[in-house]
Amino acid sequence: MNISGWQTYLVTATSRSAGRTTPEVVAAALDGGVDVVQLRDKAASARERHETGLRLRELTAEAGVPLVVNDRIDLAAAVDADGVHLGQSDLPVAVAREQLGEEAVVGVSASTVEQAEAAEAAGADYLGVGAVYGTDSKDVSGDRNGIGTERIAAVADAVEIPVIGIGGIDAGNAAPVVAAGATGVAVLSAITAAEDPAAATAAIREAVTD
Repeated sequence: MNISGWQTYLVTATSRSAGRTTPEVVAAALDGGVDVVQLRDKAASARERHETGLRLRELTAEAGVPLVVNDRIDLAAAVDADGVHLGQSDLPVAVAREQLGEEAVVGVSASTVEQAEAAEAAGADYLGVGAVYGTDSKDVSGDRNGIGTERIAAVADAVEIPVIGIGGIDAGNAAPVVAAGATGVAVLSAITAAEDPAAATAAIREAVTD
């Protein structure tokens, strides 16, 4: 799987979707050219996330876009996702590999160079690094005041695996994150809360590919 091509990465959050369902937002983001979708929706029950995940698997498979699941290795397996994204307090990368297979994509959240290097050494395929800018989202781990693009550059210099910036990113500030060394940007509110999620996705895609 070409993770180095993941420039636009959607993180789902029904609570910020302006009354729309997660599948509706994801379908629009796919129309806008999103490269990868992460099922998060932490406020939902396990059963609800499973039902949503099955629908997202259908949508992403049809579009040829990878689907990863936040935190829950069991849920990733249950919906036949392409992989899982783990936080610093989640199960280790090795457990994800054991449960999902060696072909599964395993991402890890990091906010420091030390965390990034440890995740790479553990076998992570990519890093979600942030929060880059200040964010009020409880769905994004790390420093909510923002670690800045300087930290993105430091992490990108320290590891060989792809770095995805996350936290407070929108079309207006995405370009500096990629310029600092990130492969791409992960976005939550800027797409899910947008009046037109497809247009918002396209705008972010344009910002990081120019």
